[in-house]
Amino acid sequence: MKTLDSNLFFFSSDKQADHQHPLVLAYIGDVVHEMYVRQYVVSNHNAKVKALHTETTKHVSARGQVEALKKWMPHLTEKETEVVKRGRNSKSGQAPKSASVMDYRHSTGFECLVGYLYLTEQWDRLQELFNMTITEDDKK
Repeated sequence: MKTLDSNLFFFSSDKQADHQHPLVLAYIGDVVHEMYVRQYVVSNHNAKVKALHTETTKHVSARGQVEALKKWMPHLTEKETEVVKRGRNSKSGQAPKSASVMDYRHSTGFECLVGYLYLTEQWDRLQELFNMTITEDDKK
């Protein structure tokens, strides 16, 4: 499996990741995670777009992100756990109908960590965490 490319759509921010609002980190983390999952699904499944979308949704939904976060939590550093908590505790408005409030908050924490790792250019760590979830899920 290839590693993440450090130049993939990367633009410097005028703020360091530590000073970004957690919802800004979650905003970018959502996209980074979805892009990773879509690339993985396309590279490992020869199917119609509807089937690709169904497989992708398993991972990028609030529920899928909560399951991934549960797998990650025992392996996170103190700093990473702090970033997850910042995202989880931020006021992000109303949860969608497809997710409980708790799942929505935890998925925001997940996205916040992904955004943080992306903006701090921790490519190897991001790859390590992604590999913990998506490859395990597909073995089921």
